[in-house]
Amino acid sequence: MIKSLRTFGAVLLAGSIFATTASAAGIAGAPAPFDKKTVNIAVVSYLGGGDWLQAFEAGVKRQADALGINLTVSQARNDNDAERALIEQAINLKVDGIIINNGRPEVLQDVAQKALDAGIKVVAYDVNLDNPDIPQIEQSDADMAKLVLDQAVKDKGDGFTGGAIYVAGFAPLDRRYSVWKDYVAKHNLKEKAVWGVVNDTVPATVADQTKAVLRANPDISVIFTPWDEFAKGAKLAIDELGLSSKVKIYGVDTSTADIQLMIEPDSAWVATAATNAAVVGEVSVRAVSLAIAGQSPGRSVLLKPTLITRDDLVNNKIGSIEELQQKFPAFLKSDAATAAWIPAVAK
Repeated sequence: MIKSLRTFGAVLLAGSIFATTASAAGIAGAPAPFDKKTVNIAVVSYLGGGDWLQAFEAGVKRQADALGINLTVSQARNDNDAERALIEQAINLKVDGIIINNGRPEVLQDVAQKALDAGIKVVAYDVNLDNPDIPQIEQSDADMAKLVLDQAVKDKGDGFTGGAIYVAGFAPLDRRYSVWKDYVAKHNLKEKAVWGVVNDTVPATVADQTKAVLRANPDISVIFTPWDEFAKGAKLAIDELGLSSKVKIYGVDTSTADIQLMIEPDSAWVATAATNAAVVGEVSVRAVSLAIAGQSPGRSVLLKPTLITRDDLVNNKIGSIEELQQKFPAFLKSDAATAAWIPAVAK
């Protein structure tokens, strides 16, 4: 059943908001407050679009519905001030918990502490708020980067010439790019260029940047993309320049749209490493729910990634996330942040 919990009033900033609630409050056998009342949770995302965020929010809604949670979701659309204001609004609503999805630590640390001071439980995904009272939901960014870069070295050998699409200041991108730099040193790689942007038109803008980089550096044979929106832009540029047989993309994250790009004939996007964004959303809701119930999910809640190659997809006739889940069971669910009283979501 869909209905509004409360509204944020006239000012929604850049956020889009929806709310879900179960038809009856309370879960039999659950700890307080889940046993007797409907719990209110706000999810505030820094980003405002993209396939990953859509899947994440779908997972959030599924798990919240299973728990009978009143859920409010908002998007700051790459605006630091908007993200702070949306968290402030959630505090003013006196929600029981807040999930902070991405953003810049230096912008969010004080307002996250304000939520804690108000008695609200906070968990953070892919933004390190450096607070022992805020559990971190993490994808093991280092492992994801290592998986695809091992594949790149396997495919290309040591010493290849490459470039990375990267923007500093975002915790997951920083962690993934740090691994790239380690591989540059360890495998004698030649990093010819680093470029990128985070805005509302990432693929299109990155495509323009990539075309300029490849024209100036025709010896680049590998592009490392620590975010799938970057990979989309790189692929657009490579296709337009007719370089798909020469320049290969090794990325992070996946979605049905990404899979469709990877399985295109002669696609330059040959490998990615990812967790299931919908599962990340489910785990985030479970983690904040445990915290609300006084059952700590732990300081770090880690989800293990899977390497996905273009050959895997083509050979197994995989064209969607649903088919990927069927043939790669590790992609279907996670046992992170679980408890006997938390209902499983329907798959």
